[in-house]
Amino acid sequence: MKTSNALSLMRRAALATLLLAGGAHAADTCGGFKRLDVTTPDGLCAAVLADGFKFARGIQPLANGELVVADMHNWEPNQGSVWLLKPAAGGRYDRVLLLKGLDRPNGIVLGPDGLLYLGLVGRIVRFDVRNPQATLRDIIGGKSDVAPLPGKGRHLLTAMRFDARGDLYVNVGSATDHCEGENGAAPDPGQPCAEAEGPQALGVIRKYRLLWPMAMVKGWEVWASGLRNSMALALHPATGELWQADNGRDAIQAAMPELANDNDLPHDELNLIERGANYGWPYCYDANVASPEYPQRDCSGYRAPARLLPAHAAPLGMTFYTGTRLPAMYRNSLIVGYHGYRAHGHRLVALLPDSKGAPLGKSVELIGNWQSKPGQGMGAPVDVKQGPDGNIYLVEDRTGRVVRLQVAAP
Repeated sequence: MKTSNALSLMRRAALATLLLAGGAHAADTCGGFKRLDVTTPDGLCAAVLADGFKFARGIQPLANGELVVADMHNWEPNQGSVWLLKPAAGGRYDRVLLLKGLDRPNGIVLGPDGLLYLGLVGRIVRFDVRNPQATLRDIIGGKSDVAPLPGKGRHLLTAMRFDARGDLYVNVGSATDHCEGENGAAPDPGQPCAEAEGPQALGVIRKYRLLWPMAMVKGWEVWASGLRNSMALALHPATGELWQADNGRDAIQAAMPELANDNDLPHDELNLIERGANYGWPYCYDANVASPEYPQRDCSGYRAPARLLPAHAAPLGMTFYTGTRLPAMYRNSLIVGYHGYRAHGHRLVALLPDSKGAPLGKSVELIGNWQSKPGQGMGAPVDVKQGPDGNIYLVEDRTGRVVRLQVAAP
C-alpha cells in the first residue's frame, strides 16, 4: 500500500513537472516563434521572425505570407541588400538574397502595379520580387529621365508612400540639424535658411505624379515644406489625408543656457500635411515657438503640429491599422515606431482615433520595456507595416530583428 501511494505521488509530480515545462515553453513562444522579451497589452505578444540582419530599415509584407526586408548594412555607400523571407516548416523563414550592392536602401513599398519600390540615396527603383535583377529599373534618378533626389548631408535617406491615385510622396530630408553652418556655427538670424527655401528646398515632402502602368514620372512639386525629416509617412484609410511624424532637432540647449540638456525639448511632431503649407523648420519648433537661433521670428504664419510627440522619440515608420486581427480598439489607429535611444524611444505605440477619426486620441504602448537585457539588445524600430493577415510587422536596426505583433494564443 505504501509502495502504491509512493508511485502515485511520483506520477503526479512527474505530470506536474511536464505541465510546468509545457507552460514555460508556451510562455517563451508567440505564434510558434520565439517571443520577444518586452511588455505588450494583455492578449498580445511580439514574435521574433528573423534576426541577424546588419541594419534592417524597411519591410514589406506580401499577400502570400512572404516578407521583403531592406538591409542598409551600414552607413557606407553601396553595401545594402534586399532579402525575401519565405515561411518554412518549424517556425522559421528561409532567406533568399534578391539584390545587393545598393546605396543605403531604406523605404520599401508595394506599388499599385504589384511591384516593389525601393528608396536609395538619390534614387527610387522598382523591381519584381520574382525576377529582381532582370526587372530592376530606375523611376527617379539613376538611369531614368528624372532628376535624382538631393540626398545631401544629415538626412539623405529616402522614405515614400503612394496615395490612392498612384502618386508618390517622397521625403527630402534637411542637410543640417537646424541650418547650422560649418563646424556647427549658428545661422544668421537676419537671413533665411538657404537650404529651406526655393524650388530645390530640403526639409520638404515632394509629390511625384506618375503615369500608369509604366510608373512614368510626369512631374513633381514641393507639396509641403519646413519639415526637418519626414521618415514616417502614412495615408489615412478613410480620408486619404497624408500624415507625417517629424523628427525634432538636437542640442537645442546649446542655444538655450537655461536648459541643462535637451532630453525633453524640442518635441517631435505629428503633422497633418496640406499642399503648400510650411511647418516652420528651422525657424520654429513645438507649437510655433521661435527657435533660439531665430528669436524674433514670427511663427504665426507656419502650420502648427496636430500633436506633439515625446522629445527625441524619433518616429521613423508608421501605418494606419485597418485590420481586424488585433483588438477592435486599435482599428484606424496610427501605429508608430519610436526609434530613438533616449528615454522616449525604443517602443511601438498606437495613437487611437479621436471622435473625428484623426490620430489624436489616447496613446497606447504596444511594445515597451524594449531595453538591453541578457541575450537581447535594445530595440530600435524603423519601418512599420500592416500585413495582409492583419498583424503588424516591423524591423529594427539596432539588433537586426524582424518582429510581428499579434494576438497571443490562449
